[in-house]
Amino acid sequence: MELPNQIETWFSARGWQLHQHQQDMLDCADDPATLLIAPTGGGKTMAGFLPTLSELATTEHEGLHTLYVSPLKALAADIKRNLRTPVDEIGLPIRIEDRTGDTTQTQKKRQRADPPHILLTTPESLALLISYPDAQRMFKGLQRIVIDEIHALSESKRGDQLFLALSRLQAMCPDLRRVGLSATVEDPAAIAHLMARHPDPCKILHAEAGAPPDIEMLEIDEAPPWAGSGGRYAIPSVLREIARHKTTLIFHNTRAQAELFFHDLWLANEAQLPIAIHHGSLAREQREKVESAMAMGALKAVVCTGSLDLGIDWGDVDLVIQIGAPKNVKRLVQRIGRANHRYNAPSKARLVPANRFEVMECIAALNAVRDHDLDGDPRGSGPRDVLCQHILIRACAGPFNADDLYAEIISAGAYTALSRAQFDDCLEFCATGGYALRAYDRWQRLLQTADGNWQLRDPRASQRIRMNIGTIQDTDTLKVRLKNRMGGKPLGEVEEGFAATLTAGDTFLIGGQVVRYEGLREMTVEVTRRGGDKPKIATFLGTKFATSTQLSERILMMFQQQDWPELPPATRDWLHLQRKASQLPSPNRLMIESFPHDGRAQTVVYGFAGRNAQQTLGLLLTNKMEEAGLGPLGFVATDYATLIWSLDPVNQPHDMLNPATMRDGLETWLAGNAVMKRTFKASATIAGLIERNLPNARKSGRQATFSSDILYDTLHKYDPDHVMMQITREEAMRGLVDFGRIEQMLSRVEDRIDLITLDRISPLSAPLFLEAGRVPVRGLAEERLMADEAERLMSAAGVPMTAPKRWAVPF
Repeated sequence: MELPNQIETWFSARGWQLHQHQQDMLDCADDPATLLIAPTGGGKTMAGFLPTLSELATTEHEGLHTLYVSPLKALAADIKRNLRTPVDEIGLPIRIEDRTGDTTQTQKKRQRADPPHILLTTPESLALLISYPDAQRMFKGLQRIVIDEIHALSESKRGDQLFLALSRLQAMCPDLRRVGLSATVEDPAAIAHLMARHPDPCKILHAEAGAPPDIEMLEIDEAPPWAGSGGRYAIPSVLREIARHKTTLIFHNTRAQAELFFHDLWLANEAQLPIAIHHGSLAREQREKVESAMAMGALKAVVCTGSLDLGIDWGDVDLVIQIGAPKNVKRLVQRIGRANHRYNAPSKARLVPANRFEVMECIAALNAVRDHDLDGDPRGSGPRDVLCQHILIRACAGPFNADDLYAEIISAGAYTALSRAQFDDCLEFCATGGYALRAYDRWQRLLQTADGNWQLRDPRASQRIRMNIGTIQDTDTLKVRLKNRMGGKPLGEVEEGFAATLTAGDTFLIGGQVVRYEGLREMTVEVTRRGGDKPKIATFLGTKFATSTQLSERILMMFQQQDWPELPPATRDWLHLQRKASQLPSPNRLMIESFPHDGRAQTVVYGFAGRNAQQTLGLLLTNKMEEAGLGPLGFVATDYATLIWSLDPVNQPHDMLNPATMRDGLETWLAGNAVMKRTFKASATIAGLIERNLPNARKSGRQATFSSDILYDTLHKYDPDHVMMQITREEAMRGLVDFGRIEQMLSRVEDRIDLITLDRISPLSAPLFLEAGRVPVRGLAEERLMADEAERLMSAAGVPMTAPKRWAVPF
């Protein structure tokens, strides 16, 4: 495809010429599927749209031509803003609109009746669009779908939902062409497999690498603390960097950390630099205000989370600071790319480890970025809870044939290996609720007609199904508003569990300001600005990332060095002390330390398997210690190690770390555990068994939990092989407990386990004693401790503890 004259003239007027990868995208415009991997600032979004702009500039097209899907509402709005510039300046008669959760109902209704040429949307909004009976009419002229930041979507259930929707679109529009865009793909072949229009392969285009990034550790006068994750010690150095640069993005891994850091940063901001905060729990109005200020270059810095991770180009950002270890190389590369968002300019980033151990992870991450070594773990088959939701979405659009729907689904993303039996189980669940629930009318949702097709039993059910579309489970939150008679300004939202702990007069942080809790009114947290300076911490449901396998392996390899010239002196001395007092962990061995402390036996397992897996390891090992009579009392876990304290020490770790018996123990433990109920609630909500949103109402988190617990207990007792119980087990094993990484770790070390017995705390284990989040173990140890305490008290009172075998009862 040649670039039309009017577009080429526009490029030339600016002294621009097409990059080779942009020309390549024009050349393969008619290919069924294309994946473009281009560095940040390389014009990959323009490359994705050039074929569309060229076609619409030279031919008339009625209705929707191109659908653009991104993970973030803000990214869709940003693309719309940037795409309007060339379209308006060239004078192309192209309508461009976005459709997200922020779009008004009036606009959404009009878009279905009269769609624009280019529609920018998110996976959830697309799923909603294909659920309407008029979807065939709306999408009849669709020529191309552009999926931006495809790496981010491919790693989540939102991506699974998107590819199922794509299978529906492809069935409605057989000639639909697919385009995927990303700057950070560790396995291009795997993403291309998701993008492919089976059996047609997906072409992979690689752009030339841009300028190498300028990335280093931030120079800070003070050494990092031994524990904690806030990065507060670095605030003076961060403020100096903010003053020296035009606009700085300061990334945190969680919303709560971002709030705390912003509060402390603002209190230390004596120069009154314009600084703001941005994250997903803030009110839309506040986020848009910050985004607008960034676009105008009115801010010196923005403290943010994953809400600004992706390819948004706001303002003149020339520095990125990552507070805390990035946990994932791809995430770090993505965040680095927000600075100097240009092809020929190096992105500039500085890392701030939150504690002494994170220094190691930050160095490992920097080395991985320099080596262009991205990380990522395979996700496996497509989750069936998302599949169940898709079947219900398909039913909302009208009657369907099961054979045709199955053929569509196995052409999509991670569902290519889905068996017909698995599909039929999901269809039966959607139709009747399954064996244990088929007697209840509320779950009788589909029926099979005389011609063999399936349809909604009651067409009115489509409204409730649409209200609950989506896979994001960040929903147990309450709105926060300033209190006044008319319903005050929205500030954002906090977790329902956090709100339940508040009493009148309590203070907490939201949007960088301290507010005072006044009361709960109609499921809204009402606050005033009389907060003072010392807040409680608002708890947000933002993701707590686990360190990737690749970063863990790099840290283990670093331990094998004789010296560490790239590490700061405090960390280097610490590792030398560990080597002298004990030893350092190694890649192909599992190191376990055992020593006494505070009157208890301490066991530290250095698995380097990530926080979820180390947490699960603590649960499993304390279970086995309980069986062995060692009296475990509790444990705490980090990304790197699990610390267990008990009455008696572990002497035979090999017996406890057998993969087969551990899996059996895990499944037994999971069966009646809160982890399973939590997983069941999430999957049952996605699959449509539990409805969070109802017409004119919404269940609170407590109501939803109560409903899901009753359902879980019923199915566990009467139908343990119900499809929802199967899905729950699958999701728990690969999600919350991350058992796969435990098995991977045990497979790597086999029987090479080093038990090191010490007479005191080792340097490497010391920070574990400062970690929050300790998990108590209730068991025989409590009885032993109570018996010992009773004997001590009775002995102190002069009461002999040798009791007669029979008591004489006087009358």
